[in-house]
Amino acid sequence: MPKDIEISRAAKLLPINEIAARLGIPDEAVEPYGRTKAKISLDWLASRRGQPQGKLILVTAINPTPPGEGKTTTSVGLADGLNRIGRKTILCLREPSLGPCFGMKGGAAGGGYAQVVPMEEINLHFTGDFHAITSAHNLLAALLDNHIHWGNKLDIDVRRIVWKRVIDMNDRALRHIVQSLGGVGNGFPRESGFDITVASEIMAILCLAEDLADLRERLGRIVVGYRRDKSAVTARDLEAQGAMTVLLAQAIRPNLVQTLENNPAFIHGGPFGNIAHGCNSVIATRAGLGLADYVVTEAGFGADLGAEKFFDIKCRQAGLHPAAAVIVATVRALKYNGGVSKNDLTSENVAAVRAGGINLARHIENIRQFGVPAVVAINHFGTDTAAEVEAVREIAAAHGVEAVLATHWADGGAGAEALAERVAAIAEAGGAQFAPLYDSELRLFDKISTIATRIYRADEAIANSGVRNQLHQWERDGYGHLQVCMAKTQYSFSTDPALLGAPSHHVVPVREVRLAAGAGFVVAVCGDLMTMPGLPSVPSAEGMDVDERGLIVGLS
Repeated sequence: MPKDIEISRAAKLLPINEIAARLGIPDEAVEPYGRTKAKISLDWLASRRGQPQGKLILVTAINPTPPGEGKTTTSVGLADGLNRIGRKTILCLREPSLGPCFGMKGGAAGGGYAQVVPMEEINLHFTGDFHAITSAHNLLAALLDNHIHWGNKLDIDVRRIVWKRVIDMNDRALRHIVQSLGGVGNGFPRESGFDITVASEIMAILCLAEDLADLRERLGRIVVGYRRDKSAVTARDLEAQGAMTVLLAQAIRPNLVQTLENNPAFIHGGPFGNIAHGCNSVIATRAGLGLADYVVTEAGFGADLGAEKFFDIKCRQAGLHPAAAVIVATVRALKYNGGVSKNDLTSENVAAVRAGGINLARHIENIRQFGVPAVVAINHFGTDTAAEVEAVREIAAAHGVEAVLATHWADGGAGAEALAERVAAIAEAGGAQFAPLYDSELRLFDKISTIATRIYRADEAIANSGVRNQLHQWERDGYGHLQVCMAKTQYSFSTDPALLGAPSHHVVPVREVRLAAGAGFVVAVCGDLMTMPGLPSVPSAEGMDVDERGLIVGLS
């Protein structure tokens, strides 16, 4: 089997205007970035509001092993499969972050014969959206420090500044820094730090904004710090929202590309599912729903993270109503959750599949809580045996859903036709009765506790008095109606990445909380999770280079 990058380079891509024309998008609404990618005009998309809406399909997954379980690959394969069976379908994905590309996980454009292309451009700088978000975020930080330097008319307490800087790279050395050293001309020294760009509130805002005006309004609501009287200071107080909107005016327009089978894909926005809300942009999703019969989208990491946030944050804020959910499972991940070491996952072990099946069962139960019908997609690997696959089918059947074997990695859309047929049957039956998990009027810590107990199956969420007092203060300040965005490890239902399977009766410790007023949620950072990742001992970057022909090598 050729490598992903070789398959991508051999693809016969169509001009992006031709892909757009298939969707009924006129040339004047297409802003090409080269021959094979483009941005779509917001004005044209706005002119189509009120059009019939397609059916929204969420692709989520069980808890992953460290290499990932092919959720994006399955999303691409399913979209291709739906198109093959006559359902006009658009794929809506997030943009990859440079951090994981150069770290451990690699790219996020799918794999094998289920990819979005041009893979190399998508995985690297793409259309510059992440750079625009990084610049807008750091512009706000610069304006904040500049305001303090020139007299601090807003009476900002430099001990209570909460707005860090960001960079789209895994760099543990930047987690905690001391800034503004070197004399009075460089500002007031203070402790600060960097987050990764995908954890920026501006990334979340771009992905949740309805249009340019909503983007500007949300940017103005960002809280950057507090005055000495403890009242909040916003980006609007600094008169920063206009300039930030200028930097994001191109980035907010959705990006159109294609799959290997020349089917349309919007790839736009990229918040992490374990740190932020883990979904592509509302603008891209709505655009797809107005242009196709089906939209296939994904949410980051396992269903306990990405799917919960998709339902409770994105669908609630945007008024979306998913018709079905696909839970991606792999034999190797179930064996991993059943106690098999990473080095032994390729050996047949039906008993371990059954033992790890409690993880899949938990995710099925959780999706059911939202009133969305589900199907399990068994993402096939060459080392899977017939007995192991049958064990997965039996686990799913015991919990009231069907498990369908999908071979899209090797066979493209043809390998996902059976999955597509099942998804279409579920969606067209109209059985979804979607409802969020919690009421917006609950107190903030009660929302955290609801997720911890009903999704993670913890006995309780705990937090020190400082965290609880901060939540109470935000409620007094008028933020009590916001959703909560849980930031925790993706490898476990608990906050301990080593606690695999389906742990119950554990405790979820909330280490800190962060207000994302513009995005419309409060982030609850749990356990030891870092919002600036580090690189592994052997990062993927060490194997990357450009060969004598100018082609990239080592990007997967």
